[in-house]
Amino acid sequence: MGKRHVAVLPGTYDPITMGHMDIIERGAELYDELVVGVSENPAKKPLMPLEERLELIRTLTSGRPHIRAEIFTGMTVDFARRIGAEVILRGIRTFADFEYEFQLALANKRIGGIETVFIMSTAERSFIRSTLIKEAAALGGDVSQFVPPPVAEALKRRFSGQARISARGFVGLNGEETPDIGRHGSGLRGEGVE
Repeated sequence: MGKRHVAVLPGTYDPITMGHMDIIERGAELYDELVVGVSENPAKKPLMPLEERLELIRTLTSGRPHIRAEIFTGMTVDFARRIGAEVILRGIRTFADFEYEFQLALANKRIGGIETVFIMSTAERSFIRSTLIKEAAALGGDVSQFVPPPVAEALKRRFSGQARISARGFVGLNGEETPDIGRHGSGLRGEGVE
C-alpha cells in the first residue's frame, strides 16, 4: 500500500459554520485523511471554549472515518509535521482572504517546508464568517441557515438571557457596552463593513 496523503485544515472554528463544513467535506475528498486542527488563537477572545468547538466538529464529522479533529497550540507547520501532514488546506472566500492567505502560505513554506492548498468557497457560502454569525446570534438573529443544527443550538444556549440592543448600544458577553464581536463593524448594527 502506498503512502497516505494527509492534510490539515487549521482554524479557530468559533463557531464552525456551513462554510467551514463545505471546505471540510470538499477537502476530505482530496486526501486520504483530513485533520481539522482546532486552534487557540491568543489574539482572539473566543465565544466558545476550545473543547466545545472540538466536540461540535467531532459530532458533525462522525461517520466520516477519514476526517478527525484535534486541538493544537503553536504554529500550524509544527502541528502539521507532528501529525504527518504534507499539506495545509485553507479555504478562500474573497480576494482579501487570498492576499492574507498567500502571505501566510509563503511563510509556512519558508518556515516549515509545508505546502498550502487553497479551496475556493462556493458562491452561496462566500459571505459566511464566524464573526458575522456570532454578532447576528448575539443580536437575536436566526443563524440556523448558516451553521449546522448542533451549532445553532449551542449558540441559542449561549445567548439565551443575554442582553440585547438597548438605546445606548449592545452589552457584550464580557459586560462591555460594545462587544469584541463586531467591534470593527459587520454592518449588522449599522457600522461600516469590516
